[in-house]
Amino acid sequence: MNAKRLEPDSEYAKYDADGDGIVSDEEIAASERLQSLELQNEKADAQRNMCWFALWGMLLYPSLVLVSSYLELDKGADILGSMSSIYYISVAGVVSVWFGSQAYTSSKNGKNGK
Repeated sequence: MNAKRLEPDSEYAKYDADGDGIVSDEEIAASERLQSLELQNEKADAQRNMCWFALWGMLLYPSLVLVSSYLELDKGADILGSMSSIYYISVAGVVSVWFGSQAYTSSKNGKNGK
C-alpha cells in the first residue's frame, strides 16, 4: 500500500515533523500531546491571573470603603462594609481552591519534592 502524500501547502503539513511529506500516526500523536500541553499551560495561566485578580481585589477593597467615607458617601461606605464579610469569604474560597488544585496536581504528578 502506498502512503498518502500531502498536497503542496496542505493545512496538515504542520503535522509533518520530519518533512518527508507523509504524516504518520506518531507525528499526529506528538502533535496531539503538544496541543494538550499548550491548552494546559493556557488554562494554568488563566487560573493564575484570576487568582492574582482576586488577591488584588482583597487588598484594594478596604480602600474603596475609605474613599467612600472620605467623599462623604456614608451610605456607600456602609454598603461596602456590610458586603465585605461575604466578599472576603468568596475570594478566599477562590484562592484556596486554586492553591489546593495546584498542590493536588503537583502531588499527583510526583512533583512534591520527594
